[in-house]
Amino acid sequence: MMRSWPVIAAMVLVLGGLSVVAGYEMAPPGAAAWREIAWPFPRDGWPAGRAFRCGSAECGGDVEVYLRPKLGFCNCDSGVADDDEVDRVADVDMISPRFVPLNAGDIVRVADMPGRIRVYDLDGHRTAIGIAVSHRCDLMAVAAQGRGDVGRVQAATLKFLEGREVSAWMIAAMEGR
Repeated sequence: MMRSWPVIAAMVLVLGGLSVVAGYEMAPPGAAAWREIAWPFPRDGWPAGRAFRCGSAECGGDVEVYLRPKLGFCNCDSGVADDDEVDRVADVDMISPRFVPLNAGDIVRVADMPGRIRVYDLDGHRTAIGIAVSHRCDLMAVAAQGRGDVGRVQAATLKFLEGREVSAWMIAAMEGR
């Protein structure tokens, strides 16, 4: 009986090591690049949301994403209707009061919620992304910022929002959980 303990301990170590390697290899790409940060904005009429930063090469540099639900704040019939609404509700104004749309927005679907996305210039050096999606009479506001290429900042933001954990949080938050 005494001789079997070293064999059992060795098996536990080998299986534990294999599960760590499998977990690392099976993790979705980009998942480790993002980390949650403190909500950087002052209090307003809405509760603070969640904020995330990606500073790795996977995101092409620093990209920050801020998201929060605004329950009861959306048109129950039409959802997010137009670009003017995105300008008003997506919280881009919290990043900078001087934001200039670069073009017309597009239809987007995030966490299975329909809405609109729009790209902004903040100061000639930073890009902002505003996203407003709706579920029933509730709104999820998403703002993102980064330096450099507009397409890279938008792609990094949308890829992050497609992640399982963030999508699940957005859906739960929209349902008041």
